[in-house]
Parts: sequence; structure tokens; C-alpha cells
Amino acid sequence: MIKVGDKLPAATLMEYVEVEGNGCSIGPNPVDVAKATAGKTIALFALPGAFTPTCSAKHVPGYVENAAAFKAAGVDEIWCVSVNDAFVMGAWARDQKTGDKVRMLGDGSAAFATATGLTLDLTSRGMGIRSNRYSMLVKDGVVTTLNIEGPGKFEVSDAETLLAQAKG
Repeated sequence: MIKVGDKLPAATLMEYVEVEGNGCSIGPNPVDVAKATAGKTIALFALPGAFTPTCSAKHVPGYVENAAAFKAAGVDEIWCVSVNDAFVMGAWARDQKTGDKVRMLGDGSAAFATATGLTLDLTSRGMGIRSNRYSMLVKDGVVTTLNIEGPGKFEVSDAETLLAQAKG
């Protein structure tokens, strides 16, 4: 399992991007994790699935609402990673009005979740292998803070906790 001091695993996430005005997609586009984190501070949070109750009602909104405070604390980008395809993540981004505040990145085959060792088996609930709920601060590709939720919990991966850590 990934821990503080480890580099993020080599992986490619997918991002759905729309062109303003005409509705034509210029995505899904691959996001090379190593290249995209190089020289940046990233507030990354991961969750089991798009449009799920806790994720939609609490997790994503907290990061959207605190985006300016994260920037003020030195965070370059906020990433939401979920085991969904880029099209679902794009639709969820529109629904959650993430705009330029949170990058919604799909880990469609759970390759990133598996490489971090932070998977959650929801096969019995019809959802297959998903990502555990967690948050982390990443500086130049290295994990500096890691908050992993217990099963069914939403206590330490919220925006307020990670923001306090970013300020510290």
C-alpha cells in the first residue's frame, strides 16, 4: 500500500474535457500521472464512484467550495479520482459544477487504485473493484500526506481536513 514518502505509481488517468460553446468534446484525454504532478502540489482525493450518495453530497462539494483556499495554501490543482470512465467523470463534473476548480479523472480499469494498493472490493454490491476513499497531498509526485478512510466512513478524507494539512 502506498505511504507517505512514496512516489505516485506510474499510471495514466483519463479526463473528459469539453470545448466551451459548441459542446464538442476534445476528450477523453490521457493524463500521465508522473508528468501532470511534476513540479506541482496536488490535493488528490479518491472515492468509490461517481454519482454515489456520500461522494456527490459531501466529498466533491467540499473540494469545490474550498478550491480558492487550497490555491491560497499553495495547492496548484485538486484532483478527484474514481474508478469510472472519463465520460461518466465528465457528466459528474457538469452535475457537480466543478469547472476549473477540480479535475475529475477517471481510473476506468482501477489500474491506479490497484497500483496504490487502495482498492475496495464492492463486487457483492454490483460495483466490482473500486477505489477506497482517501485524500493525499502530493508534491512533485511524492505523497506528503495520506488520509485513508475506514470502511463506510467519511471522516478524514474531506476537504477541510486536507486543507488544514496543506496550510500546516
